[in-house]
Amino acid sequence: MPTIVSGSTPALRYLQGYPTDTLAQVEKLLQEDRVAEWLLAKYPLAHTVRTDRALFDYVQALKAEYLRSAEPLSKVAFDAKLHIIKNALGTHTAVSRVQGNKLKAKREIRIATLFKTVPDEFLRMITVHELAHLKERAHDKAFYSLCKHMEPRYHQLEFDVRVYLTHLEAAGTSLWATSMDAVV
Repeated sequence: MPTIVSGSTPALRYLQGYPTDTLAQVEKLLQEDRVAEWLLAKYPLAHTVRTDRALFDYVQALKAEYLRSAEPLSKVAFDAKLHIIKNALGTHTAVSRVQGNKLKAKREIRIATLFKTVPDEFLRMITVHELAHLKERAHDKAFYSLCKHMEPRYHQLEFDVRVYLTHLEAAGTSLWATSMDAVV
């Protein structure tokens, strides 16, 4: 259990910038060991997207619905190295190559593997976030407006993902792991 020092815990690093009363509520849930209970009550089931192919189809469906005119994606994949190495939950990249006298651009989205075993809402939030970068590079007002257009509950879902990351750091246990995931 993390200890509280001057009203803040190291476990709350994912929640920096939120109001102090919100942080106090999360700290109380942590102290009472009720974060998992709170999250599971809101999101009882994990999604079923487990393969890179299924993730590609999932992302393409959202892109087709909201960003038809955006550049095509050449690759979408779960990436086990993301959260650990880059401290990122997802990335978007654009690689440009010269082929003959033409410039070819490929776009990729990578989602941290921890999103294989979370509720659909969490996967949708990170997917929407990465798709928004196809149109808006910076995390500015236009970017978050686009995120909210694609997912009206974007900010609540982002907060809940941050609470889940706090739970993972404090307790170290996934909440939605299935027996199928243990085999993979």
